[in-house]
Amino acid sequence: MSAIKIGILTVSDRASNGVYNDISGREIERLMGTYLTSAWEPVYRVIPDDYDTIKRQLMRMADVEGCCLILTTGGTGPAPRDVTPEATEAVCSKMMPGFGELMRAESLKYVPTAILSRQTAGIRNRTLIVNLPGKPKSIQECLQVVFPAIPFCVELINGPSLLCNEEVIQIFRPKSS
Repeated sequence: MSAIKIGILTVSDRASNGVYNDISGREIERLMGTYLTSAWEPVYRVIPDDYDTIKRQLMRMADVEGCCLILTTGGTGPAPRDVTPEATEAVCSKMMPGFGELMRAESLKYVPTAILSRQTAGIRNRTLIVNLPGKPKSIQECLQVVFPAIPFCVELINGPSLLCNEEVIQIFRPKSS
């Protein structure tokens, strides 16, 4: 059985230009390594805050590289170049606003500026795309509250079964009837 592919897409002008290392994308990769027991392979990219580039990379990861899940980081704030949610919406056929709502609610426990965050999620064919914040601490806080629903969502859109380390993250799957 081949490894499940998970896209990790960092959207940052500065990281893509080598001004600083991408610690946010690496934090997502680390967390996936602790959450998942399924064999998986990261499809990792660092790109600038550019609407067309983000759209192309999301489509490539989903349609060409076969990622069942794409986790983005960066570009979700109110600044003019923050366009990750718009690019995500442009490539998705269904939006999943509950992911963003839950992440903002969790982040409000830590900072009042969480209301400025525009994370969202959506489905492109058989791929779930989730926008995460840009800071490693915020990524961990947000991912731990939304990840419990991700494996079931991926299965519902006919993706692979994501097996998880239940000692690290408690996922939800409804009991079979």
